[in-house]
Amino acid sequence: MAEMSRRDWMKGATAAWAIAQSGWGAVAALGAELPHGRPARGERHFTSAAVEALIPRIQRGMGDAALATIFENCFPNTLDTTVWPGSFEGKPDTYIVTGDIDAMWLRDSSAQMWPYLTLAKEDAKLRELLEGAIRRQARMILLDPYANAFMRDATAAPLSWAVNDKTEHHAGVGERKWEVDSLCYPIRLAHGYWRETGDTRPFDARWKEAAWTIVRTFRAQQRKQGPGPYSFERESAVPYDTVPLGGFGNPALPVGMIFSMFRPSDDACIYPLFVPANLFAVVSLRQLAALATHALDDAKLAQEAEALAAEVERALEQYGKAQHAKFGEIWAYEVDGYGNALMMDDANAPGLLSLAYLGCCRVDDPLYLRTRQLVLSESNPYFFRGKAAEGVGGPHEGLNMIWPMSIMYRALTTTDEQEIRQCLRWLRDTTAGTGFMHESFGKDDAMKFTRPWFAWANTLFGELVVKLATERPSLLAAALD
Repeated sequence: MAEMSRRDWMKGATAAWAIAQSGWGAVAALGAELPHGRPARGERHFTSAAVEALIPRIQRGMGDAALATIFENCFPNTLDTTVWPGSFEGKPDTYIVTGDIDAMWLRDSSAQMWPYLTLAKEDAKLRELLEGAIRRQARMILLDPYANAFMRDATAAPLSWAVNDKTEHHAGVGERKWEVDSLCYPIRLAHGYWRETGDTRPFDARWKEAAWTIVRTFRAQQRKQGPGPYSFERESAVPYDTVPLGGFGNPALPVGMIFSMFRPSDDACIYPLFVPANLFAVVSLRQLAALATHALDDAKLAQEAEALAAEVERALEQYGKAQHAKFGEIWAYEVDGYGNALMMDDANAPGLLSLAYLGCCRVDDPLYLRTRQLVLSESNPYFFRGKAAEGVGGPHEGLNMIWPMSIMYRALTTTDEQEIRQCLRWLRDTTAGTGFMHESFGKDDAMKFTRPWFAWANTLFGELVVKLATERPSLLAAALD
């Protein structure tokens, strides 16, 4: 199919969403072949020579034509549609939206850029784009370490649903939901960038101060000296969109874990000791210690980061687990330090399923495997099995809505090739004829989906395919049906 302009691409995405609501028959009329849905070359926000070379190289090794088309659409989607390269104080600056929301999340932007890191060494323009993201994230953290989303600049109003929040809003903040993972992801991106390129240019005095701010914020949110400076209140008909007790959240003991008011879904925690984010923080703090030693030459920061990681790890060992009647000892999803534990999972990362993907454990770790069994079973209230697929959802979009990201994390955290192949089939068959991933879809009807333009899910799909092409090329080369 001919390439589309950006305007036509957006119109097409919206039309596909509308068509999807009317059932499979309408999409069948579009033809059996999935659309090649990238914007026209002149309408793309950024083009990487390395990415453009990789796409056909990977496609040549793919045995499923539909899957190859989805990869072509999805892998470059962040670069094609969501990045705004620029400069700030004469240095690279990159603003990144999630897709259909004009705001930059610390979490989403890090995850969206992650799959391109391995190509940065061979593409100077791409390396500069990544450097710009790292630099902007440092400025965002210094603006407000408790915020999760930021606007394009200080002149933009907060996100429409956040304008009446009863919390402090600095100019340039989009939303101020405190999530531990929001400060972990920028460390992960920065550490991955440094590891892949060896480049220390982004790690200047501003980045060092942002790193210290992360450590201080984590320390404050251990809440040993009280709740600290953060609270959040919002008038909302959705309970998960705000937190109780004057905005300080449900009570929990200060056992050494870091309190989180919200999950990576932007939904409020029930118990504020959110286990997956604390496990992620242990990994991130140790990555920060490595950066402090090798890129920042700051031995004190390295020592502080390592000490905090060790303390959180000890607390997790003592308080972060639960005993399940069927699966035995597992990681809990949330705890309160009083002995109460929530045993479930949500599709977003960090979650229990994505722990191995984020480097919190090995894929064959027995504790993780038992936890994974719970996540992918009816013992998890947000695991859904239907006619279209099976996977994990969450409160954010409600019951019976599967998030494709959960299917991707399932494939990324197993060595079972049959399981991976089944995940690829589900992903291939649930794009509702659009050739792109979505936020969620109905377990019995993939035509019922949310967010036609969700770059994190698109790029994560591309990351999965690239990983399989590298590690399991024969699996990718075989036909799925």
